[in-house]
Amino acid sequence: MIDNISCRIKDGFEEKDKARESSLAISRDVVRNCRTAMYSIHNRNFQKADMLIEKAKEMLEEIDSLLRHHPDVYYSGFLEHAQQEFVECVVVNMILNRDKTGAIPGHDDLNVSDVAYLNGLGDVSGELRRHVLDLIRKGRPEDGEIYLQLMEEIHNCLMMFDYPDSMTRGLRHKTDVTRSIIEKTRGDLTNAIRQDKLEKAMKDFENRIN
Repeated sequence: MIDNISCRIKDGFEEKDKARESSLAISRDVVRNCRTAMYSIHNRNFQKADMLIEKAKEMLEEIDSLLRHHPDVYYSGFLEHAQQEFVECVVVNMILNRDKTGAIPGHDDLNVSDVAYLNGLGDVSGELRRHVLDLIRKGRPEDGEIYLQLMEEIHNCLMMFDYPDSMTRGLRHKTDVTRSIIEKTRGDLTNAIRQDKLEKAMKDFENRIN
């Protein structure tokens, strides 16, 4: 009798371990896809980014299926990390891809946990700052102001969730980092816009003299 019970338990553990190993490998592919997609987004290759994001979405759905009967593995942490990367990638793509319109999708739309969604959102400002710096280098600092405003909106959203880290998984730290990124970006934009105005004023003055 004991042998039968232990065999059933062992079979359950074998099934769980197999699902975990498969899901872990897929979650790594999700992260890789999202990071490659982010690179494509910043290089304005939105068609490739869309393809990679869609593939990441399918892989997350596959993990959901594999872990449907293993909630302890599902909530062990590695899937949440993959979901965060996915959220960050989707939101940045929606913001920077001017061919797309509509509101930023919520956690229900993306089929991710609320904590993964918020932490993914917390990483968006870093990517928007990168885009703003690219605009400054291209001599278009005024175009960066709309992204600074979006960063402020994200920060205001994150500020609403002042709960223990055991619940939000480090969200408070990301909120603080977001505030720091906003202040740095505001300073960079302010200096760039002032410099741009000064150069234009000097050029106009030179033209009047000539």
